[in-house]
Amino acid sequence: QVQVEESGGASVQAGGSLRLSCVLSGYTKVRFNMAWFRQPPGQEREGVAAIDTRNRPRTEYLDAVKGRFTISRDNAENTLYLQMNSLKPEDTGMYYCAADGPYGLSPGYSSWGQGTQVTVSS
Repeated sequence: QVQVEESGGASVQAGGSLRLSCVLSGYTKVRFNMAWFRQPPGQEREGVAAIDTRNRPRTEYLDAVKGRFTISRDNAENTLYLQMNSLKPEDTGMYYCAADGPYGLSPGYSSWGQGTQVTVSS
């Protein structure tokens, strides 16, 4: 089973930017679908961005982050990224990387990281 570990979370002012990283380890010879999820304080976990690396290149985003967040993957480095621009206080939450599941924003992935905290202040 593949393992994932996130990093890059921080406290930033509204309007700022962050880039989250997620490194894959373990069985990485197969390309896995991957995604970023977040869990705002006191709320359910929600899918933020997903990337299909098994079939045709495609991505999917939560409506609230479209145009501000970009998901990408460096296959050579086995690393997934989430570039977050124009951050808003409502983007605050624990961000999780997920791998090995059906493409999309549903939480049907097999491997999850421990999360990295993003806090956006107004």
